[in-house]
Amino acid sequence: QLQLVESGGGLVQPGGSLRLSCAASRFSLDYYAVGWFRQAPGKEREGVSCISTGNGTTNYVDSVKGRFIISRDNGKNTVSLQMNNLKSEDTGIYYCAADWRTLSCNQLDEYAYWGQGTQVTVSS
Repeated sequence: QLQLVESGGGLVQPGGSLRLSCAASRFSLDYYAVGWFRQAPGKEREGVSCISTGNGTTNYVDSVKGRFIISRDNGKNTVSLQMNNLKSEDTGIYYCAADWRTLSCNQLDEYAYWGQGTQVTVSS
């Protein structure tokens, strides 16, 4: 079974940057669609950014477009989320998830494999 571990969360001031990593074990992430999702206090989990297999098509929720970049590092079997110009509303627990099917970020309930999450807090 695919296992995912997130890292890179922390406390950052508004305008700062963080880089989250989703590391996989037991199987290669090359063959999985991967997404980053977040859950803010009192809110439902939402899709932030997703990347497909194959040509690596990416998509982002409108609120992070131009600030976040999702990418694969196949040599390290990871998927990263570079987060720039962070805002207080980016605060939440960030999860990575993967599935062998072609899924969009809106289909978060369909993703089969999930990490435990990493906390991101944007505050001055």
